[in-house]
Amino acid sequence: MPVDCAPSLGRKVRYIMEHQWKPETLGVRAGSEHTAFGENSEAIFLTSSFTFESAAQAAARFGGQEPGNIYSRFTNPTVTMFQNKLAALEGTEFCVATSSGMSAILACVMGLCSAGDHVIASRSIFGTTVQLFGNILKRWGLQITFVSLTDPDEWKAALRPNTKLFFVETPSNPLLEVCDIALLANIAHEAGALLVVDNCLCSPALQKPIDLGADVIIHSATKYIDGQGRCLGGAVLGKKDLLEPVYGFLRTAGPTMSAFNAWVFLKGLETLHVRMEAHSRNALELAQWLEQQSGVARVYYPGLQSHPQHALAMKQQKSGGAIVSFDVKGGKEAAWRLIDATRMISITANLGDAKSTITHPASTTHSRVSVEARAAAGISDGLIRIAVGLEHVDDLKADLAILA
Repeated sequence: MPVDCAPSLGRKVRYIMEHQWKPETLGVRAGSEHTAFGENSEAIFLTSSFTFESAAQAAARFGGQEPGNIYSRFTNPTVTMFQNKLAALEGTEFCVATSSGMSAILACVMGLCSAGDHVIASRSIFGTTVQLFGNILKRWGLQITFVSLTDPDEWKAALRPNTKLFFVETPSNPLLEVCDIALLANIAHEAGALLVVDNCLCSPALQKPIDLGADVIIHSATKYIDGQGRCLGGAVLGKKDLLEPVYGFLRTAGPTMSAFNAWVFLKGLETLHVRMEAHSRNALELAQWLEQQSGVARVYYPGLQSHPQHALAMKQQKSGGAIVSFDVKGGKEAAWRLIDATRMISITANLGDAKSTITHPASTTHSRVSVEARAAAGISDGLIRIAVGLEHVDDLKADLAILA
């Protein structure tokens, strides 16, 4: 069983839980506990280990008979506060915090799967996730099938008796494809499999996959949960019993979130909802502007009427999110010329920052994916991805003036 390292619920936390406060309030108030010093901002517990009152208490803590902190690889009060706050926002029972988004995916698979199990994954996932599934995990006996994110028949056809997990990003990176979460959950559950949803691009401010039937939620906290490009972190969320082996993997293997990073993410969650509203508002206006530019062949954004899954996206999400991708006419040469012409937007492959970022997926985030796999996923040499930040949208348009 996972060690329950959370302190007893304080009066204010119990009040919030009992009164079912709104998500914005949960982001500010849920999960927080305070020491005898009465600090208003959560404390950072920068310690590697914790002491015990006696040998008997140490044995009870290590054996799981007594709740409490032991060693910061797997029990730390600041990390626990982050886990509790994010779980409250996602509407899940339990959260396991990890050192990065990729370590969250690794911990999820290592905890829930064994050699010989079969995983069906969308082709439309982050390039490093493709590498993890297609190269590294395959070497340890995991069977992987990649299918179309948006075609339920491909998921059904790929099913095997040993299928254990479905893995999706929705919206996907970088083409913003959207799958029907509830439909895929039904297909998975009928086959005795679990649906894992990477909710990184939306965050719980815009989408709650657990309410649509997903079993496990993955986050790269590095992105919108932080919101300012400061720290690496990840999370796996779901039912406590289901995630016991995921926690066990973390405790033993150690891809652990640091207390400092957890504290940064706690601050990020406080402003998550207002940031995502602003990101989405900017992204929609920029996407609409891009559709009118002569140098743009196609724009990919779920908030646009032209998006093939627009209706589904607006049913599952509160808004279209913060990522806008588009194909420029002229292929790679034109794409690189546009990127190099920008003077304000940051040229970096990261996303989720207050600063807008721009990248060429084919030569960065998906450069280790084969040309054939990129083509199958629809990632062309002319594709550009912008993670729209919090600058004024008129200034973003001016920085992309080469398109006008």
